[in-house]
Amino acid sequence: MSGILAYLVACLLYGLIGWHFWRTRWNVPAPSASDGIIAPGWERFAILAPLVLHGYTLYQSVFSGAGLNFGVGSAVSSIVWLTAMIYWLSGFFYRLEGLQTLIAPVAAVAVLLPLAFPSLRPLANTELPAFKAHISIAMLAYSLLTIAALHALLMAVVERRLHHPAMPTVLSNLPPLLAMEKVLFRVIWVGFILLTLTLISGIVFSEEVFGQPLKFTHKSLFGIISWGVFAALLMGRQLYGWRGRIAIRWTLVGFVLLLLAYLGSKFVLEVILRR
Repeated sequence: MSGILAYLVACLLYGLIGWHFWRTRWNVPAPSASDGIIAPGWERFAILAPLVLHGYTLYQSVFSGAGLNFGVGSAVSSIVWLTAMIYWLSGFFYRLEGLQTLIAPVAAVAVLLPLAFPSLRPLANTELPAFKAHISIAMLAYSLLTIAALHALLMAVVERRLHHPAMPTVLSNLPPLLAMEKVLFRVIWVGFILLTLTLISGIVFSEEVFGQPLKFTHKSLFGIISWGVFAALLMGRQLYGWRGRIAIRWTLVGFVLLLLAYLGSKFVLEVILRR
């Protein structure tokens, strides 16, 4: 019972934080330059409480028995938790208040997913260092590229509202689009490097455990296509100066393909086929 309570409290806290930022940052008109909104100090640390509870629930669900119970619910919840954690740490260096409104409601739902979609069986070979490295790198890659997708969505909203007479406070307080674009590509570069290592470690893991090359499955196909999309985006940025809507669209396409690569296959196998 106490375990379920932790899930519910974390969900409630995420929801309250999302509501607070929607009410005070998003769904209000922009202030005049003389108003000078200063965010209360507690806001920067408010999300830390649900983050700790969320991490505790993940530990309980993933390490509840022998091996790793890493079903689709725990996988999505872990990615969202890492995304929120990376965002919170990045908030000390960048002005990313707008993402608080987007991440908190998503995290409120994600924290409950291990309850709704429990793991059917522990993952095999979880004691091997290659597997642990592969999982860790993959989760970080997915989390960073999730941040890139959320950042791209926020940029799209800002771009559409640029000529609006009254922008919400959260949009008017964000950095200029060019500065946000630089942050976007920094995140994509790091995520792309980790995604490359994920694909390489997947090949190494397959060779070490099964003694045969990585099989060409739905998961590997979409993973490689997603890698190709992000590679093309970064190359287009370097060679042709891609930016703005082109960068946003390519980022979102690459992210959707990445979701289909891992979470799509797990959802079909575990939720639909119950295997």
